[in-house]
Amino acid sequence: MRPLRYAINVTLDGCVHHEAGLAPDEESMRFWTAELQRPDALIFGRVTYGMMEAAWRRPASGLWPEWMDEPQSAFAEAIDGAKKYVVSNTLSGVDWNAELLRGDVGEAVRRLKQQAGGSLYVGGVTLPLALAELGLIDEYLFVVHPVLAGHGPTLLAGLRERIRLELVHRQEFSAGATALLFRPSA
Repeated sequence: MRPLRYAINVTLDGCVHHEAGLAPDEESMRFWTAELQRPDALIFGRVTYGMMEAAWRRPASGLWPEWMDEPQSAFAEAIDGAKKYVVSNTLSGVDWNAELLRGDVGEAVRRLKQQAGGSLYVGGVTLPLALAELGLIDEYLFVVHPVLAGHGPTLLAGLRERIRLELVHRQEFSAGATALLFRPSA
C-alpha cells in the first residue's frame, strides 16, 4: 500500500497559517523542494490547491518571475510539475496536472493508496484532519518554527481522538526550525 505523508510548517504554538512561521530561506526552500520531489502525487483540498496554484503555477509566458531566486524557482518547478489530486465536491474542474477526487474522501484516498506506485503527500489544514481521523496518514512531517503566532488555524484542531506518534527522524535548520518526522505508534 502506498504511504501517505502529511507535511506542513507549524509554529511553536501550533499555528499552520502559511505566513505565520519564519520567512522561507534557501535552506528551507531546498528542504521543501526535495520533499516535493519524493512522492508520486500530492493531495490537496480545494482551498490549499487554489492557494498553491496561485503562488506556484508556471506563468503563461513559461518564465518564472524575476523576483524568484534559484531555490524558489526550483521549488516552483517541483510543485508545478507534480501530479495533483484535489478533493472537492464544489469545483467543476481542475487543471495544473490535477484530477478531482469527489464523493467520500476516505474511500477516494483509500483507492489512491491501494494503487501501484510510490508515496503520496497531503498538505493543508482541513483535509489532513479528516484523513488523520480516518487513520489514513502513515507519516507526519512537521517543520517547527521558533515563532509564537498567537492566532490563526492550528495543527489538526478538532481532532477527536489522540494519535500517538513515534519520532523517526529529526533535522535542524540553521535559522532555528526543526523538521520532525513521526509515524503513528501502536
